[in-house]
Amino acid sequence: MAIREGSLEAPDRQPIDWQSDQFYDKEALYGELERVFDICHGCRRCVSLCDSFPTLFDLVDESDTFEVDGVDKDDYMKVVDQCFLCDLCAETKCPYLPPHEWAVDFPHLMLRAKAYKFQQQDTAWRDRLITSTDPIFDAISTPGVAGLANAAAASKPLRRLGEKLAGLHADAPLPHFESRALSKRLPAAQPADGAPTAGGRTTGKVAIYITCYGDHNEPQVVEDLIAVLNHNGVSVTLLQDAKCCGMPKLELGDLNKVAQLKDANLPVFLQAIDDGCDIIAPIPSCVLMYKQELPLMFPGDSSVQKVAERFFDPFEYLMLRHKAELINTDFHHSLGKVAYHVACHQRVQNFGMKTRDFLQLIPDTEVTAIERCSGHDGTYAVKAETYDKAMKIARPVVRRVKEAEADTFGSDCPMAGRLIAHGLQQDQQGEAQASHPISMVRKAYGI
Repeated sequence: MAIREGSLEAPDRQPIDWQSDQFYDKEALYGELERVFDICHGCRRCVSLCDSFPTLFDLVDESDTFEVDGVDKDDYMKVVDQCFLCDLCAETKCPYLPPHEWAVDFPHLMLRAKAYKFQQQDTAWRDRLITSTDPIFDAISTPGVAGLANAAAASKPLRRLGEKLAGLHADAPLPHFESRALSKRLPAAQPADGAPTAGGRTTGKVAIYITCYGDHNEPQVVEDLIAVLNHNGVSVTLLQDAKCCGMPKLELGDLNKVAQLKDANLPVFLQAIDDGCDIIAPIPSCVLMYKQELPLMFPGDSSVQKVAERFFDPFEYLMLRHKAELINTDFHHSLGKVAYHVACHQRVQNFGMKTRDFLQLIPDTEVTAIERCSGHDGTYAVKAETYDKAMKIARPVVRRVKEAEADTFGSDCPMAGRLIAHGLQQDQQGEAQASHPISMVRKAYGI
């Protein structure tokens, strides 16, 4: 049977067999790394996506054989360490994913290698610490501590000391911490006027999964989301007892912790669904965890599947409501020129550019969509050893924002928006502030 050169069929991501012994077997893992690296070496289509592929191809090109068999297997983890699981190679570039017979899934192979490293305790203490978002964010977001943390983040001497002691780059933009978490200062119920109206796959009632970032760092985004939903007749409940989605621990390879967080969150989500709510999270990575990664980690868990079916990206939800003619299109303000960065973890959900489509409903608004990775990831852009690489990845996005001569710019991912703003500030030696698209919509409504 002839082997197809590539595939034009939709990617078919396969379940992640992370609970099997074979998943962590070194010989089996390294054999699969060699097989996939050899396919990638012969293709090189993903070279511009992140530093994993240039790292791999440099190792091959500098070897004695100019092939993968000439690369020292001890160097394989250098490739793994540059992958931040954006999934773009699998979902937008690779022609060899299943159903192709070569069955290449590069990011999930990198996840397997990260899980092996974690099991072997080959993970830095810093990385274990900064991916423990619930306890760390809760500790920082307390009166007094938050102010000190923000002051330290703005202090160049302290940042240089932090780079030496903790490996956090002195120039990397860090999130601002609120002194009081959003979940502790807003009531859980945020009702809209009138009875909920169902439309399409939506019920007209939403439970917002605030997320670590929305609770502690970007509460304004959640407040703007509430305002936009209420303005469109959608009643909102804030899920105040939910834990981290697990994406930081997934990227670390700590899959048992991912499972623990899933177990803690499922009862909260299922209760909201049983109460007639759809679930929305303002951060694309958190949506991706419950729509794709956890269903692939737990393919036989009906509760995970049930949550996945009722979990929505904010603008995916708004466009479903618009299709059902349930969206108020009486906008009071134009946004002018908007440079909109499409977050990687939103792109790979494969529902289209709903954020762009919604922004284009606003009169006299011109949207330039930028489909390139910002380079931030969860922690990649703040680490001393990868900050410069992150800024290199971000450079084309920053250039596109400048070329758009936009009145407003931003991303569905607040972390991506912050890194883009950081890049603009470096180039222009001035202030630049990203705006989340849902905040843009609230401004356009004038509410």
